Amino acid sequence: MSNLEITGTMALVGLLLLILLTVGLIFFFRNKFGGYANQDLRDKYDDGDFKSRLATRNKYPEVNAFNLSGPFLRYGLMAALAMVLLAFSWTSYEEDIFIPDDALELDEEIEIEPPRTAEPPPPPPPPPPPVIEEVPEEEIEEEDEPEFVDESVDEEAVVEDAPVQEEAPPPPPPPPPPPPEEDEIFKVVEQMPRFPGCEDMDGTDKEKEDCAKQKMLQYIYKNLKYPAIARENGVEGMAVVQFVVNKDGSVGEINLVRDPGAGCGDSALKVVKGMNTMGQKWTPGKQRGRPVKVLYTLPVRFRLEG
Repeated sequence: MSNLEITGTMALVGLLLLILLTVGLIFFFRNKFGGYANQDLRDKYDDGDFKSRLATRNKYPEVNAFNLSGPFLRYGLMAALAMVLLAFSWTSYEEDIFIPDDALELDEEIEIEPPRTAEPPPPPPPPPPPVIEEVPEEEIEEEDEPEFVDESVDEEAVVEDAPVQEEAPPPPPPPPPPPPEEDEIFKVVEQMPRFPGCEDMDGTDKEKEDCAKQKMLQYIYKNLKYPAIARENGVEGMAVVQFVVNKDGSVGEINLVRDPGAGCGDSALKVVKGMNTMGQKWTPGKQRGRPVKVLYTLPVRFRLEG
């Protein structure tokens, strides 16, 4: 019994058989007891004998289900024992996921310039210097000497009120504030973003990063669907997807950099887009202790198993 292994399908079939057997027994005894006519049983035991009437005051012996309590109890014990054996012998196997050995290795360097962040417009050029024109000596005239005017005031002089100046118009409204600057997208940071699933483990950042890469590969090649047209035509190759891991751990700006064709690129894009529906987000990359946007390059290999 220690080597007894039952798969999920076998356990489900056994449980269904046990349910069908129980339902069959219920219908069998129900039809059997229902076959007795109530009037026939009453006439059979209505012989005037007091002891006979006393023995059948609750149940007629032919339809007394309590007479079968022993077999029913043994059947219940056997059914419970069978369910326990199914539960303890149910063996679950981990799904065999094929992950290429060089899954994260790029055949050649992929140089894709990350999206540029918005930059303020350059300042206007300075005005040109004024042009100094030379005046001929013939046009230079001697300036007249200034005339001095006596502006002293005596006691009898009447001082007129100064003219009322009109109010200056209100200043123009300030210009609108400049649009907020977009966050810079890094390609390499002090702490690279990590796929979820390894943050609770004990270890260094390097160990967590290695664990996160393995979790990411398991997710990708478990959910990756090899296109039927590519499988039929023997198409193999490497698709390269680039995406940005945002500050909150979500994935955005997903782009297909290389496509081997036959639907492989679309299949790789679908798997990467599904990272936003996993329930857990990436651990964002950090630069100088603060989360930043990081550009991530992911190769996805399509290889037919021999």
